[in-house]
Amino acid sequence: MHSVKHALLTGILLTAAQSASALVIDSSSTDGSVLAGAILGSGVTISNVSYTGGSNQAGQFSDGQSVLGIDSGLIMSTGSIFGAPGPNSTSSYTGNIGTGGGSGDSDLNGLISQSTDDAAVLSFDFTSSTDSLFFSYVFASEEYNEYVNSSYNDVFAFFVDGQNIALAPDGQAVSINNVNCGNPYSGVGPNCDAYNNNADGSATYNIQYDGFTDKLIASITGLSAGLHNMKIALADAGDSALDSAIFIEGGSFSSEDPVNVDGPGSLGLLAIGLAAFAARRRRATQ
Repeated sequence: MHSVKHALLTGILLTAAQSASALVIDSSSTDGSVLAGAILGSGVTISNVSYTGGSNQAGQFSDGQSVLGIDSGLIMSTGSIFGAPGPNSTSSYTGNIGTGGGSGDSDLNGLISQSTDDAAVLSFDFTSSTDSLFFSYVFASEEYNEYVNSSYNDVFAFFVDGQNIALAPDGQAVSINNVNCGNPYSGVGPNCDAYNNNADGSATYNIQYDGFTDKLIASITGLSAGLHNMKIALADAGDSALDSAIFIEGGSFSSEDPVNVDGPGSLGLLAIGLAAFAARRRRATQ
């Protein structure tokens, strides 16, 4: 009987987490310094900030913990960031990017060897108090699952001095074709363990996108002392339809490895563990 009650409680907590209130989107400023400031953490200073893209393509988000594992931070989209909040009402959301968007990015073109469109780009110089840089993010897209393994491979990158550090668990660049569970969804695919299905009749997460990754950590070590360049870029590939988005955790752009940072005491860990268990996003298979 105890195990039955435990299972019921677990199910209730998980259901509550997945039906939590939708993301809150704020696009009141697309000033590059404001956008970069939303992710700035300890041990890093930034300068020479610039943003290129549409007025609806970048902003800040909050209330994302129950779905994304990230509470708040920076959101960038190939379309409109206002399309991000759930529920998943369509499998083909394409938002108006607003003024100033519509063109691609040459660095992203080179990454996938095809032309891109609707690029949003945030770039800045930075210095780190150590020889390392870390930050946390989630990639989401409407291209899942029906356009997996196609040319509609919307692309993004985190270029540090020209080197992309947005990598999947197996070392490939994070993209629709490199992180998925098949087309149609089968539970089998490259880096499938890092993918969450929100399509194919399994739209259980309160977010518009048909699929999204687990929270991933981008990192680079061995940086020389002095100034370096960071370029965060996202674009449509193949055509300008169906939005993709990047969510970068607020305060996570840091010189310290989040895995090695001292955590809370045992009671805090218990609370975090229970919350994480309730909010754990697993690929929907029903």
